[in-house]
Amino acid sequence: MRVLVVGAGATGGYFGARLAAIGRDVTFLVRPARAATLAAQGLVVKSPLGDLHLDQPKTITAEALRAGESAYDLVVLSCKAYDLDAALADMAPAVTEGTVILPILNGLRHLDALDIAFGPARVLGGSCAIISTVGQAGEIRHMSELCTITYGERDGGRSERVAAIDAVMQGAKFQARLSEKILLEMWEKWVFLATLAGSTTLMRASIGDILAAPGGRDLITGLHEECLAIAAANGHAPREKVSAQARATLTAERSPMTASMLRDILGGGRIEADHIVGDLIARGRAAEPSSADPLLGLVYTGLKAYEAKRAREAQ
Repeated sequence: MRVLVVGAGATGGYFGARLAAIGRDVTFLVRPARAATLAAQGLVVKSPLGDLHLDQPKTITAEALRAGESAYDLVVLSCKAYDLDAALADMAPAVTEGTVILPILNGLRHLDALDIAFGPARVLGGSCAIISTVGQAGEIRHMSELCTITYGERDGGRSERVAAIDAVMQGAKFQARLSEKILLEMWEKWVFLATLAGSTTLMRASIGDILAAPGGRDLITGLHEECLAIAAANGHAPREKVSAQARATLTAERSPMTASMLRDILGGGRIEADHIVGDLIARGRAAEPSSADPLLGLVYTGLKAYEAKRAREAQ
């Protein structure tokens, strides 16, 4: 199976590198500057699960992809939501009749864009969990043993093609799992992430610090309830056990946990406000026009205010 990983950053770079290390046919679709860096120094992964150095990772640029006749069986898409349009244009020549696309972005908005661009029959559901970043020298720094990737047919079941993808994913240094309820699992992750990102960005603080403040627990649990209600209204109510585990994590005393979105804000970076929070609000109101989600609305206002300030200061 020929695999194209869109990007060689903190997420796609890690999973792609681990697959290449066990002999899978992996090519990274990268910008020219990243291609030059990888050609000069290889793809380096620093990880608690073991370091890795691929001397000559296979790469291709969008220009070369357009000019060639390369066909791929699987395209793994792991870009940030704000780079989605560019990524779809870059990867388009790689998507042929037999290509399957596995997106591992957060939320669901990207599925709509992929369906429009390539047709829903080519697009799987997918999710991942990893804490990683790209260092100053271009290396991928994996900062905990957590690294999972989950995939499945959006209508459930276990098809031949997803079973073949599962076989390719097994054996690498990450947990790979075929899910027959992938849309539900994507919603469950979205509920957790929106609560975590919403509370920590609004308060500019960790979970533990929020809980130590007056009204902090009510803020977190209130956000979680709003997110749960939206998922339920859309026909994907998280399972009770999953919700209980999420609530325990989100209300763990002295927890240092923050969302990556908060780290992006503190670093002055771009954020996925519309993809993670705005789209959740929109889907809630589409399902229940009379519903109210005041805490999510407040979070979204704060995130958009940050984006407006960032855009003004860049002028």
